[in-house]
Amino acid sequence: MPSKSIASESFPPDAVSARIRLLLVDDHGLFREGLGRLLETEPDFELAGEIASVADAIAALDADPLVDLILLDFDLGDHTALDLLALLRTRQFTGSVLIVTAGLSSTETLTLTQLGVKGIFLKHHSPSDLVLAIRKVMSGESWFDPVPAGLAAAHPSSEPTPLPIAFTAREVDVLRSVFEGLTNKEIGSKMGISETYVKALLQQLFSKTGVRNRSQLVRVAIEKQLLRSLPTG
Repeated sequence: MPSKSIASESFPPDAVSARIRLLLVDDHGLFREGLGRLLETEPDFELAGEIASVADAIAALDADPLVDLILLDFDLGDHTALDLLALLRTRQFTGSVLIVTAGLSSTETLTLTQLGVKGIFLKHHSPSDLVLAIRKVMSGESWFDPVPAGLAAAHPSSEPTPLPIAFTAREVDVLRSVFEGLTNKEIGSKMGISETYVKALLQQLFSKTGVRNRSQLVRVAIEKQLLRSLPTG
């Protein structure tokens, strides 16, 4: 007997016209594999992969970029969701991200929201709720679970430590453009400068922030909420 869709009554199959391609990123193997099997029972879902790390997620997206939604755990062992989100920005990922996690601090929740994730789903909810959340996100809505007091207390928030760095006006423009996911050529066209000059400004930013590449620069900006302290205009 074929498996019954766990959310067929709450969300009719004809509400989604195309199959939703999902990439599941979670470092807990038992949870990841069990959730993957469950999601594959939904007639409108297609599992693009079950991934345990940031590096493997990027490799999977490079090999198969046609992913509609990434189901992303926040805590990924040596990395967090912020690492993958930083890389997705530099690679101009066009899909959506739904955080599926056990708990977050208020600061983490705010940061993820500012980074444009389409929802935050807490793992203590039922599988049918997750299926509904996926379909809502893919229909253009959002799904943000409130952080329970106990989970927030287990992950206390803290104020970001500002970086004592002075940036030139052009460096600020380049940093904002990198955060938007623009290429060097696009930044040069936007600012009316050569691509070589853009590369020089990027090197200055790398030197001032102590990083070696674009993804690390975005990560620093995210962690330190650096863009919030920069002048506007």
